[in-house]
Amino acid sequence: MNNDNKITTCYGPIDQHIVEKARLIKLLICDVDGVMTDGLIYMGNNGEELKTFNVKDGYGIRCLLTSAIEVAIITGRKAKLLEDRAKTLGINYLYQGQSEKKLAYNDLITRLKLQPQQIAYIGDDLIDWPVMSQIGLSIAVADAHPMLLSKAHYVTYQAGGKGAVREICDLILLAQDKIENAHGLSI
Repeated sequence: MNNDNKITTCYGPIDQHIVEKARLIKLLICDVDGVMTDGLIYMGNNGEELKTFNVKDGYGIRCLLTSAIEVAIITGRKAKLLEDRAKTLGINYLYQGQSEKKLAYNDLITRLKLQPQQIAYIGDDLIDWPVMSQIGLSIAVADAHPMLLSKAHYVTYQAGGKGAVREICDLILLAQDKIENAHGLSI
């Protein structure tokens, strides 16, 4: 740590108060489009929808789950391929088609018996703010909507779909002295 209360990470300097917030996290909630993906949706001639997911983000999620930190997805859209991705990663809490994301959030905190300060949320657009404003660690991806960038506790160095989720997973693991759990996993 240096004199201005920042710690140096492989992603860049991070304020110590963000690390303190990350130390308490027991659940990471992720949006999908623009966070777990780059926000682009590829449409086929027959209406099929394709998205790309970053394998580094997936590995970070597996590391959290292996470290007894839950991961949930709350997304406004609905897609079968997301069910498959969540299953592959071992994510047990998937909420699709959620135009009111706070309803899914309320269900999660009830089911998991968590307090707001134990929850981190990573989002990219205004639909995410009603939940982000209620929790312990609100995170905006680097290319999020400008209003979200100005309100979030932390802004990632990485863009959505380009390793932003992995960055947050690593931050949480580092803050909780569990970064060594990132070795030897596969996805």
